[in-house]
Order: sequence, then structure tokens, then C-alpha cells
Amino acid sequence: MAMATLSPFHWLPALRSPPKMTVVPRAALRNGTPPAGVPYDLKQGQYRHFHRLPSRLSLEVIVQKSSGCAKVDSDSDRPPPPLVFVHGSYHASWCWAEHWLPFFSGRGYDCFAISLLGQGESDAPPAAVAGTLESHANDVAHFIMENFHVPPVLLGHSFGGLVVQYYVAKMKSWEEKDGLLPELAGAVLVCSVPPFGNSGIVWRYVFSKPVAAFKVTRSLAAKAFQTSLPLCRETFFSPSMRDDVVRRYQGLMKESSQIPLFDLRKLNASLPVPPPKSLFRLLVLGAEDDLIVDAQAIRDTGSFYGVEPVIIQGIAHDMMLDCSWDKGAEAILLWLKNL
Repeated sequence: MAMATLSPFHWLPALRSPPKMTVVPRAALRNGTPPAGVPYDLKQGQYRHFHRLPSRLSLEVIVQKSSGCAKVDSDSDRPPPPLVFVHGSYHASWCWAEHWLPFFSGRGYDCFAISLLGQGESDAPPAAVAGTLESHANDVAHFIMENFHVPPVLLGHSFGGLVVQYYVAKMKSWEEKDGLLPELAGAVLVCSVPPFGNSGIVWRYVFSKPVAAFKVTRSLAAKAFQTSLPLCRETFFSPSMRDDVVRRYQGLMKESSQIPLFDLRKLNASLPVPPPKSLFRLLVLGAEDDLIVDAQAIRDTGSFYGVEPVIIQGIAHDMMLDCSWDKGAEAILLWLKNL
């Protein structure tokens, strides 16, 4: 597997000890729009933390620390990096908590899944949209800066992958003393929107797959996935996903987005994201049966970053929730061991 490499990479202690992470009651310390009350029950070993931003708005973070008996199979003596997960549109931190947080914590990694502002149980800003690439990336950076001694690995799905790409572009390189955003150990793009946005996908679909273009537009732009079970399945999941499971995720997605994640017109005007300042450890991961971000888009993203993408067969856009969710998790685990 080809990958871009930042060398040498060093693990530096934080300049100050991070504050102790505590569980905050849902109704406490809130200054924005009340949370949507997403009906997601945490699994054993998970808890919610609400991270206070400089704006005094709070981010929901679902945390699952590594199992005490689990060890990372690696030749390095370095501790395994924390994993920080960023969701895409119509999702929140729960989408990682379902399968991937238990999977990776059981293999020695501390896991933190963030709900961006206006999503899940995070506060919503007093605006029509939740934020911009810059503001979302800065919120993630503040959480990382305040809570970790060592650089984490940042993982982003769909439009969350675009937030991760912006973060990487604005991250200080290892030799710099000052930078916009704290450094990372690496990043993983999961079925991510390409660095130049989704307009290329849309036009390719219009001319080559007009039926798919209509379905995606109806499902996402018109939010028809919220009311049509078959369309929700076709958009996000494999055909074999059981009705009751799709219905459960459909309900969670419907309740997850208090306000839109982005203003798409302004977002597209700000793209493409700049390339990284230096060589960087990056995994580009796609799904063969993805209706939203097709294999060509994944290859385009890999080409932009100079890495060979990994495309998982027999899985759809919501790789972390789909029937074969373990396929993507295993591919990421293999990449993490090589860090």
C-alpha cells in the first residue's frame, strides 16, 4: 500500500498537561441551541463528554478508552496514537460509536468521536448553517490541543473527510514552531468528498449515470432518505441491510442535523483545499458500492495526495455502519500498525 510519509515524525510532550476529561450532564453548561436529543444509547465502556469551545458552545464527544488488556501489535515502543473521528452530513458521533469505537478501543486505541456544531447533541450556533471548513477544523483542533499529549490520528467520513483535509492543509509541519493547527500522527479519509468538492461527481453522474444522479439529489438535497426506507438503504447501505437496522439508522440521521453542516455554495467557492505543507501519512479509503462518492472520486483524491487508495469491495457509503463494517476497520487497523 503506497502512502505519503512525513519523516522524521516525532512524538513531543504537550507544553501543558491537558485538563482531565469529565462527563458533563447534557443540560449543563449550554449556551447555544438546545441539542436535538438524539436517541442513541451508549455501549458498554462509552461515555459522553461535552468539550467547551472558546465560543462557549459545546461539542458532544463520545469517548471509549482502550481496553486494559489490549495491546497494539507494532514494532514501535511508542504508545498508540489516540483516534479522533469526524462524521459527515446527517450524521453525528453515534455513527462511529456503533461499531468502530468498540473495535479500535478493543485493539489498544483510545477513541474520541466528535459531533460537529449543530449536529447530534452538540450546541448549534445562532446561524443558518453549522459552520465552514475553517470553523469546523478549528473546533476539532481546539479539542485536540486541549486534550492530548501526543498527536492523534484524525479520521473523517464523507464531508467530515473534507474537514480533515482542510485541517491537514492548515496544520503546522513538524519542523515549525508555530502553526495554525496542532499536528497529527496521520489522517484517514473514509469515503471522503474529494479536495475539489463534489461538483465533479455530480456532473459525471449527470452524463454517465443520470438515474443515480436523480436518486442522490432526491435523497440528500430533498432529504427524501428521511422518509423513504428503500432510498435510505440505497443511498447509505448495502442491499442486504435488514429493514429494522436501516430504520433505526434512518431515525438517528433524521435527528442528527439541527442545521445544515455547510452552506454548499460558499463551500464550493472555497475549494479545492490546499495541498499539505509537507509529506504526510494519509490513508484514502473508499467503498466499491458507494452511491455518493464513487470509485473514480476516491482515485482522484488519492492522486491529489500522491497515495494509492484502498477501495473495499462489497460495502456502501456508510462503511462504519454497513453490514461488512469490519472490512474497513481491518484495513485501517493494518495501516495504523504501519505507523
